[in-house]
Amino acid sequence: MKKIGLLFLLISAFAFAQQSALEQKISSIIKDKKATVGISVLGFENNFKYNKNADKKLPMQSVFKFHIAAAVLDYVDKGKLSLDQKILLDKSNLLENTWSPLRDKYPNGGVEVSLSEILEFTVAKSDNNGCDIMLKLLGGTQTVQKFMDSKGVKGFQIKYNEAAMHKDWKAQYENYSTMKSAVDVLKKFYDGKLLSKKSTDYLMKVLLSTSTGKNKLIEQLPKDTPVARKTGASGKNNAGLTGAENEIAIVTLPNGKHYAIAVFVSNSTETDEVNCRMISDISKTVWDYFNK
Repeated sequence: MKKIGLLFLLISAFAFAQQSALEQKISSIIKDKKATVGISVLGFENNFKYNKNADKKLPMQSVFKFHIAAAVLDYVDKGKLSLDQKILLDKSNLLENTWSPLRDKYPNGGVEVSLSEILEFTVAKSDNNGCDIMLKLLGGTQTVQKFMDSKGVKGFQIKYNEAAMHKDWKAQYENYSTMKSAVDVLKKFYDGKLLSKKSTDYLMKVLLSTSTGKNKLIEQLPKDTPVARKTGASGKNNAGLTGAENEIAIVTLPNGKHYAIAVFVSNSTETDEVNCRMISDISKTVWDYFNK
């Protein structure tokens, strides 16, 4: 028994030393940066936890498109919506002066596209028009809030759509999440506690195909690493302030295990390059920790 006790102590000491090294490395990445950086990491199989500023309510920006897509798929599961249903694109929902690969594909509108195409553009390419089309189908942001509340997702609030955030810089701060909430909702999603198996598998596939923000969480990870992710970014206001440079993800390790990571950089006066590099460096540090 003494030997088992000693071994347990040695393993505990080693784990503590490793976590201290992780803390030191992350602290050195964000040291002296003029920004609020929130980080949360959750190991799915071993329940490893790392948190820094993880209870701060920081603006999500387009990260909220994950939550919106989940609420849409909940309606699909309940038979209230269908992924095959057609939606007319026209000047009223293909707004100019906003990020919209959907509008670039159908510049003149006057075409009916499936809900699945809109959802995929919204999540994988972070389409703002697609986002607001889906919110309209749901009856507004309150439907997303109710859905997340019903699933026990705390530290999350959604009040405004993309069009409203474009009109008022302050609106983004009303669409917030804590980092703990972000990794918690990803774990619930992964465990099949948000959606049916069919909808979970479908949304996972869409998240794995995300093409935005390649200079953030995935930049320094091995090329073929499966990362199911959603990015968000506010750009800068006239005062040179970045409201949000964010990403959340489920990362699959070479050994087949998984972790969720959320990194939000908020209220930053650093350059876009510095903000994204912080996310990239934190991601690489966490990856190295799990692959020791």
